[in-house]
Amino acid sequence: MQNDVQSEAYLRMLKIRGFEQAVTRLVTEGEVPGAVHTSIGQEAAIVGACMALKLDDYISGTHRSHGHPIGKGADLKPLMAEILGKATGICKGRGGSMHFTDKSVGSIGESAIVGGGIPIATGAALTAQVRNSGQVALTFFGDGASNEGVLAECLNMAAVWKLPIIFFCENNGYAAVTSAAASHGQPDIAKRGEGYGVPGVIVDGQDFAAVHAVTEAAVARARRGDGPTLIEAKTYRFDEHCVGLFIKGGYRPAEEIDHFRNERDPVTLLRNSLLADGMSERAVVEIEAQAAGLIEEAVAFAKESPFPDPQEAFELVHANPIPIRR
Repeated sequence: MQNDVQSEAYLRMLKIRGFEQAVTRLVTEGEVPGAVHTSIGQEAAIVGACMALKLDDYISGTHRSHGHPIGKGADLKPLMAEILGKATGICKGRGGSMHFTDKSVGSIGESAIVGGGIPIATGAALTAQVRNSGQVALTFFGDGASNEGVLAECLNMAAVWKLPIIFFCENNGYAAVTSAAASHGQPDIAKRGEGYGVPGVIVDGQDFAAVHAVTEAAVARARRGDGPTLIEAKTYRFDEHCVGLFIKGGYRPAEEIDHFRNERDPVTLLRNSLLADGMSERAVVEIEAQAAGLIEEAVAFAKESPFPDPQEAFELVHANPIPIRR
């Protein structure tokens, strides 16, 4: 893999990591309204998938989706402002943490409804096919959402009509606090595609290059008109299901968390790969400084931005003026 691709991937992964660390800090400082779910530990799966797409390809996300538009190249400032509920936010402060939409990078929506992005992306793929635009759609969802009936419905529809879509499962092992072992009769979600004639691929979600390669192959298949692929990235979230949520009883073994933090951190793994491939320590540090600077600018922008005018609360909710049928 070319060094410039890995360098860009490292920058995007650092932006996701830094963005979510900053958001976590802002939550504890009382700056953020509503719930926040971070994907720290899952950055390689996100960026590996997103960098296999073109800018105008579609993505749909989940409640744990700060990283998806960032992985596709979105500007951090309006994303951070949205989390703080500011008027300069990507959705003008109306959506918050779980509802980013950024058309500039093909992000057509994220949802607090588990599995809610799957049919939206499937519909987008249908429009691309009808318009013969050459675009593909990729929908992110978690292992919990894989038990929603909408996945089966959309897999079947996409298979029958050979829609240009990639179903991308970020399997971090836990649906909130319920382990996949306790909720899946078949722990390998990728195998579910077989019943619909959809190829399923399992990949190490902590390895950027591996994720990028399998997603590129799925994208090429979709653009050829050969239909969908189901990718399951085995990954891990380092933090709790939700910032500030502390679950007693130890549903995750401490040694499991330590293993992923210390030995399977995707950011560290990619950093080591860059150095092994000949990039200097100085160049790596420059990328890290660039990412840190962008995070700092985004936080400052969000804090300095105004809150929305309460008088505008109902704007963008419906057509204005409301059409009157006579």
